[in-house]
Amino acid sequence: MGVYSPQPERAPSEAAISPIYVIGHLNPDTDAIAAAVGYAWLLRERDGTNAIPARAGAVNPQTAWVLRTVGLEAPRLIADASPRMERITRTLPPILPDRPLREAWAMAAAGRSAAPVVSADGEPLGLVTGDSVFRFLSKQMEERVDLDSVSVARILAVACQSAMDADVSCFPLTMRVRDARARVLRDERDDFFVTREDGSYFGICRTPDVLNPPRLRLILVDHNEAAQALGALDEADLVEVLDHHRLGNPATNIPIPFTADPVGSTSTLVSERMATARCRPPAAIAGLLLAGLLSDTLVLRSPTTTDRDRQAAERLGGWALNSVEVPFDSGTAFGEAVLAAGAGLAVRTVDSILNTDLKIYEGEHFKFGIAQVEVANLNELAVRLTEITAGLEGLVEARGLDLAVLMVTDVVRGGSRLVLTGPQVGRLDDLPYKRLPDGTLDAPDLVSRKKQLLPGILGLLS
Repeated sequence: MGVYSPQPERAPSEAAISPIYVIGHLNPDTDAIAAAVGYAWLLRERDGTNAIPARAGAVNPQTAWVLRTVGLEAPRLIADASPRMERITRTLPPILPDRPLREAWAMAAAGRSAAPVVSADGEPLGLVTGDSVFRFLSKQMEERVDLDSVSVARILAVACQSAMDADVSCFPLTMRVRDARARVLRDERDDFFVTREDGSYFGICRTPDVLNPPRLRLILVDHNEAAQALGALDEADLVEVLDHHRLGNPATNIPIPFTADPVGSTSTLVSERMATARCRPPAAIAGLLLAGLLSDTLVLRSPTTTDRDRQAAERLGGWALNSVEVPFDSGTAFGEAVLAAGAGLAVRTVDSILNTDLKIYEGEHFKFGIAQVEVANLNELAVRLTEITAGLEGLVEARGLDLAVLMVTDVVRGGSRLVLTGPQVGRLDDLPYKRLPDGTLDAPDLVSRKKQLLPGILGLLS
């Protein structure tokens, strides 16, 4: 496999400079994190795109182990797509209050904006604007100052604090732009302070930017349903989807590249695109993609596994295994270690068990959730069943679900146990699994939520 040779350097376009965030679903699993990191790397390497990997939730224990093993940092967390004040802030250099007005006036004229007046310890004091200077001169006239004897030089020599607007609203840089909009519209000014968490000066923003902020550009990987995506997706521009699940995608304003390919993992799709582009990733990224593939396919044992997944695993193994980053001599050994890192109930909180790999589905008449957790032995469930059931009932109430299912999967022997609850749980009585005395369902051959369990539930709810 050859290594991609970049084209001769040329001036980057605006599209190349503006970031595109590659992001997986809520409660990201290893495949979602790996696909985001791997695809962002490919877009940067192949296209020169400013692609940045991101995540929409906390890193689970399995993924944390994989990232530590290959020596990579977790992608940046983006809680929702609603733009923050930081995105529209101009970080203009501040001026001390005792500096002459001419310095502030020069800055305001050069940038066609206000000049920030800030104390020595970073406290925002006011803004020098054309309007504030006009009000300063009007006040001089009201005080009967003989302006005929006052030169422009003398006016520009006064301290900035004498001619600034001190009644300026401040917005934290982490505040959502939409939450500042009503306040901005009430104020009769065009410029506002943006501050750090401690209240110190960070920059200024302008009314037009608050009313029409730049939108995040997103590529969704490993999902395409709005219910599984980061919040405020409608405030972002969706530019691509790369996925291997059923369709449930949000509407887009323009046509976009959309892939929903029936393979075992999104990491498979990313590795295929790398191979097509003749881009060989660093061993750490190849190892992360291999972990995502092996995790999603249960080391190629899941019924979702295809020949393409096996070929991708071989390709990624050749790039990653027996390296410093992935010190394993076979994909099977690495895959078993990946599964073991995420298995077990004993030391995990109920919230972690239920929410680490939870997906919410919305049909025409029902809203339900399926969580999946991996264990090395199904006997682990008995010890935690009472509190897990109570937690599942709380999840139904908190998320307004008609039913919820926890799929506890034995990654060593294969098979699962199902814990079910919710007002519509009776609709699942015809699932082809034996009910045990503790109320759970025994599903000996069930390992895939996507290919085995979800279609059966959808059929019973239709």
